[in-house]
Amino acid sequence: MSTALTVLADKTPAANDVVAGWGAFGLFILGIIAVAFLGYCLSRSLKTAARNAEKGVFDPSDKKPRRTTI
Repeated sequence: MSTALTVLADKTPAANDVVAGWGAFGLFILGIIAVAFLGYCLSRSLKTAARNAEKGVFDPSDKKPRRTTI
């Protein structure tokens, strides 16, 4: 009896009926743009920090010792 109910209730769509659509494609493109923008901002910030370190803007006594072990 329960198998008959599951057969009637379980209507799986055909493979051609399942598509992501334009909305999902738009979200995918927005995700790519967001990651590219964050990468650009990070790169710019790191370049600015390196340039300021070369100019001596930062106090050398603030440097933390480098860890040599994990």
